[in-house]
Amino acid sequence: MEFARVQEALDFLQRYPEIELFELFILDANGVPRGKLLHREELLPVFESGRPLPSTIMGLSILGEDVENSGLVWDVGDVDCRAYPLPCSLVPLPWRTIPTAALQVSMHPQSGLPAAVADPRHLLIQCIERLRALGYDPVMACELEFYLLDPQTETAAGPLLAAEPGGRRPEDTQVYGLRELEQLEPFLADLYAACKLQGIPARTAISEYAPGQVEITLQHGDALTAMDQAVRYKRLVKGVAHRHGMQACFMAKPFSHLSGSGMHMHISLNDSRGDNLYASDDPAGTELLRWSIGGLLASLTDSLLFFCPNANSYRRFQSESYAPLAPTWGVDNRTVSMRIPGGPPSSRHIEHRICGADANPYLAAAAILAGVLRGVAGQMDPGVPVTGNGYAQVTETLPGDWLTTLDAAAQSDWLAEQMGEAFMKVYLAVKRAEYQQFMSQVSEQDWRWYRYTT
Repeated sequence: MEFARVQEALDFLQRYPEIELFELFILDANGVPRGKLLHREELLPVFESGRPLPSTIMGLSILGEDVENSGLVWDVGDVDCRAYPLPCSLVPLPWRTIPTAALQVSMHPQSGLPAAVADPRHLLIQCIERLRALGYDPVMACELEFYLLDPQTETAAGPLLAAEPGGRRPEDTQVYGLRELEQLEPFLADLYAACKLQGIPARTAISEYAPGQVEITLQHGDALTAMDQAVRYKRLVKGVAHRHGMQACFMAKPFSHLSGSGMHMHISLNDSRGDNLYASDDPAGTELLRWSIGGLLASLTDSLLFFCPNANSYRRFQSESYAPLAPTWGVDNRTVSMRIPGGPPSSRHIEHRICGADANPYLAAAAILAGVLRGVAGQMDPGVPVTGNGYAQVTETLPGDWLTTLDAAAQSDWLAEQMGEAFMKVYLAVKRAEYQQFMSQVSEQDWRWYRYTT
């Protein structure tokens, strides 16, 4: 684990004398940023000796409630655990009214115990190091889809889509439409400016398959840096959207009648010289690439909870929706789970299409790289690639509900070995507590379906 040097803070304070406040945050297993708001004079001590955070901060439910079975509450007396700043994470938040910057921290591997075992960033580092020990350097990138909503107006079905300039709410969309992007020009201009200021390599913007839905791709890089950028990008999108009177929503399926939002993960393996080991004139890539897919497919059910962590995640999986339904792969085919995109031989890689936009990038990436390692180590044959409509050729489907996925993760010896029993204890306790609470709530649909029929 590499932490930031004090000089980084000194340089920042000199460069930005107007910054008054600092948002110190850590990402929990649910992907929720949690932390504290510090004053300017409190920044240097964080770099010098870390900042104490309660152990419970890494074992909270998605609603921010203690999960007693996590072992991070009463068992340890909610002990303070030391967190330290991450390199290059100290960045301005240009959308804030009071001059503010953000600082991401992570638990120290020793002085951050016991909460360090639940830090998802640690998990990703461990998976990266296992691959590097074999001579493989993982390269990754994220594509994140999201909706822009009106945070002030709701109906019985939920929030309304954010209005376009002039007050019109989008009712339909042209996928890849340029008009739709033009309507978002003020938001996109501020978004790209903020990304540039924070060093986040935001690239292509796309109007997606539903009104109000947008995708912006991030440039590939080493796996840890890429996921750090994805985490900070999500916070940035939400902040800029809020400044424009909108809410950026990364739910997997916010509307029953519209497309879900995914987080497509792109993966390749480099050698020590930085050459792509998946590169090949063959559109199906190298043998190493196909072994990687074999491992990803073999571990898909075990690790699905990391890709689809919430009850809402499973509403996204519908036939002919561009969301995958089965452990399948193919070449330049968007109806499968593992796609090898087209392009020049040097760009050959895997597009992992399972994750919802609600997944924690660190955990999703860790599970993906663990699957790649499994396939490479076992030289796993992925079988015959799917051609044509993959939805029409499904013979084995992915679990379609939260409880089945929870049980699969709990029963997986392979997952416990890869992620560590200590982490899995905390994570499963949190997700089971959320499941029980979610199922205990009587929804509007319960009344609509059963009030008069039973």
